[in-house]
Amino acid sequence: MKILVVGSGGREHALCWKLAQNPKVESILCAPGNGGTAQVGVNVAVKDDDIPALVALARDEEVGLVVAGPELPLVLGLENALRQEGIPCFGPNAFAANLEGSKAFSKNVMADAGVPTAPFRVCDDYEEAVAFIREKGAPIVVKADGLAAGKGVIVAKSEEEAVEAVHQMMVKKAFGSAGERVVIEEALSGEEASFLCFCDGKNYAMLPSSQDHKAAYEGDTGPNTGGMGAYSPAPILPKEQYEETAELCIKPILRHLAAKGEPFKGVLYAGLMYTENGPSVLEYNVRFGDPECQPLLMRLETDLLEIMFACIDGKLDQVDVTSSPQTACGVVMAAEGYPGSYPKGMEITGLDEADAMEGVKVFQAGTRTDGDKIVTSGGRVLCVTALGDDLAAARERAYQAVEKIHFDNSYYRRDIADKGLKRLS
Repeated sequence: MKILVVGSGGREHALCWKLAQNPKVESILCAPGNGGTAQVGVNVAVKDDDIPALVALARDEEVGLVVAGPELPLVLGLENALRQEGIPCFGPNAFAANLEGSKAFSKNVMADAGVPTAPFRVCDDYEEAVAFIREKGAPIVVKADGLAAGKGVIVAKSEEEAVEAVHQMMVKKAFGSAGERVVIEEALSGEEASFLCFCDGKNYAMLPSSQDHKAAYEGDTGPNTGGMGAYSPAPILPKEQYEETAELCIKPILRHLAAKGEPFKGVLYAGLMYTENGPSVLEYNVRFGDPECQPLLMRLETDLLEIMFACIDGKLDQVDVTSSPQTACGVVMAAEGYPGSYPKGMEITGLDEADAMEGVKVFQAGTRTDGDKIVTSGGRVLCVTALGDDLAAARERAYQAVEKIHFDNSYYRRDIADKGLKRLS
């Protein structure tokens, strides 16, 4: 079987790496891919938002399965377009993908389905938004309704900061059409966790808990990023609470969308905040997180291809999805300046030495090949991921691998998994 993986990040390298372990997989295409996916399969210069070109590629190459890595092609209707061509796609249809594509849609679905989430208001008008901020006070959260490359959420510490965020989004059009509508909600405080489930429209199979690190610098300081590291499992969400958590935030969504005739098939990711009043859903993603995907796939024992087809065919209840009891920890190595502007084209050395370590896999994100060299091409460059018998061991091994890798102007957080270790101590 030939598989097409859509995307270009560390998540897509991990997906290619895991899918290639199935002997039925003859070849893997990745569009557009990166330096890591080029080592597992063949990169094709098609952008992940070019739906007609992706469908044509899958059709012309007689692809047996398309796997959508990022959210954008799903929101744009990749699954719908492929289904019309009779090509299986792992990922939800465009309607269900709005759980991530539209903050307003997502919050309204949560409210209708009875999922615990912060009180909110959807505003289509600038004056209405400002009035609501003045009424509620700060701290308060302002979200652009549409996709804004992970930058459309502002946790405002003052009313003035919130009003300025709304002005940037709705008046200045800082995020284009994504900010024409905003969601304003109560700011929640606590510790976050990620909870991902495979879904076939009705049934779900739970993956272990994980925790991402969004802030750029140690101590959760600095600007928000796409994620500077992740580990699994997260002690704040222990295994004995998985089923209860699924009943809280996965099952109601599946039931609600199925009742609308738009069943959710793929990976449903609930971003949770553990407040003093219990867990609350911050947001839903409709795909694997990045970098959570890397530690989760390192731990996954069941064949990924089998799981994906079970989701598509509505037969997930016939598959036993299991993960290793080991812990996985991933540390992101980034280019200095990220998430702002950053240099590119630095040669990366030490990748083979790190990959040769027992229990270690280096997943490439912002990389490309340059002759026989691997050079940087993005902000988040690598996710160095390691397995260990416990969190301390996995973390130590990941950082040992990081030390073997070098590229100019690199930086990484040195406190990945500290919150988890503190809870375990």
